[in-house]
Amino acid sequence: MPGGVAMRVVLAVLALTGTSLGAAAQQRPPVVTEVPAPAGADIAGVQWMKVATPDVGAMLIAIARPSGVGPFPALLILHGTHGFGREYVRLAQAMARNGIVGVAACWFAPGSGEGMRFITPVPCAGAPAMTAPSSPAAHGRVDALLQAVRTLPGVRRDRVALMGHSRGAGAALYYQIGNGSASALVLNSAGYPDETVAKAASAVKVPVLLFHGVADNPADGGSDYTRVEAARRFEAAMKRAGKSVEAKYYDGASHNGVFSNATQFDDEVRRIAAFLTRARP
Repeated sequence: MPGGVAMRVVLAVLALTGTSLGAAAQQRPPVVTEVPAPAGADIAGVQWMKVATPDVGAMLIAIARPSGVGPFPALLILHGTHGFGREYVRLAQAMARNGIVGVAACWFAPGSGEGMRFITPVPCAGAPAMTAPSSPAAHGRVDALLQAVRTLPGVRRDRVALMGHSRGAGAALYYQIGNGSASALVLNSAGYPDETVAKAASAVKVPVLLFHGVADNPADGGSDYTRVEAARRFEAAMKRAGKSVEAKYYDGASHNGVFSNATQFDDEVRRIAAFLTRARP
């Protein structure tokens, strides 16, 4: 079949199915390969892999597995604007100690902003650039990462949840609003614009667990959208819509409290593990 005719056939099929050419390209499964640990991040008990697609680029992931053969539920963790750091790998390891495959992903690089002082950066060679959490690019990256996690040995394909901090939480929420495939959402210090709250209350169909600092503010990486009042409006809207939502607000905690307060970190880990044990898609 001549190339022009073949392309017209492809376009006709896509038109009939309501799929764009770009979306069809993004549906190609990612290539997942093992790689050495990045410089300065040779952490015991962690496997490093690269997730690559023609449309997204290469994204680094750190995998921490529970003992035993599984299969286990999994949690994909997306970092905030401050970038990828050892603290996210530590969170993945904490999940593994609780019977959950923890996967910390570098979904863009480099990081920036006031929150950088709360993490120890891990280099992400070849990572795509930062993008808006609501962008098609963010959606494609999250989808590729979730596809990759489902291919990992010992992972329950039907129990892959999605967690994000700050910008990563926004990407997780927008992904699920856009008919995403995560089995549950964990939102840490997310931003909640009014229009996003309305969309989420209508579109999100999986259980949601949110964490938020009562003192969240722009000084350490937050924004007007991440103030605690916005998080409370989100929680209330989800409950009015009959959605499954749990919330924990930390008195005195700011935007990066999970990384600056060991007590909050341990409490979040405990609550996430319990949530994922009982949450069902």
